Amino acid sequence: MAARTGGGGSLQVKVVLLGEGCVGKTSIVLRYVQNQFNDKHIQTLQASFLQKNLTINRRRLCLNIWDTAGQERYHALGPIYYRDSHAAIVVYDITDEDSFTKAKNWVRELRKMLGDSCVLVIVGNKSDLEKNKVIQEKDAQEYAASVGAKHFYTSAKQNKGIEEMFLDLSKRLLEKEGNNSNPSSTNPSSTRRPGGITVTDDSIRTDRPSGGGGGGGGGCCG
Repeated sequence: MAARTGGGGSLQVKVVLLGEGCVGKTSIVLRYVQNQFNDKHIQTLQASFLQKNLTINRRRLCLNIWDTAGQERYHALGPIYYRDSHAAIVVYDITDEDSFTKAKNWVRELRKMLGDSCVLVIVGNKSDLEKNKVIQEKDAQEYAASVGAKHFYTSAKQNKGIEEMFLDLSKRLLEKEGNNSNPSSTNPSSTRRPGGITVTDDSIRTDRPSGGGGGGGGGCCG
């Protein structure tokens, strides 16, 4: 599915987070969008929706992020949310081998429905629990490469790796879509990143889809 250009020349893209319950999907997206973290275990019900507007090197991008529930009873609803997605972030818990196996199942479903059109990222979350790690980074990286994805380690609790992961995803989306929107004006909130990249956080918005409740910033749940 081709991304569309919205108001102000911003490229509108749909990003979906997938993975088992308690791997930290909600914590990752809330840390990224709102810079919040909550240690409490709060489940996401069906899905929640958040939005992040960025300007990267004078190119405007709007990430429409769908955070899906990971509990088994909601699994059948997955295709409803990742249909027509431009990018997918598949999350596993580095301390939970079963969550990595389930992540592979999500990838197979995504590729079956979307083919290679979807920009894919595989995330090993809870890197702050390194001493309890059961999934080796080398194995995860090799698997990610085999399915055309990039792999990142993140910690929503310590706010590590999340900004870098979303920045890389955003750059890949811009490259893939060949966005030719008009350059935006310089914003005083712009920040310089390594490699001469300028990133501006233009605005933040959160919402909930109709018919679905949503968990807040669950510290461990997705």
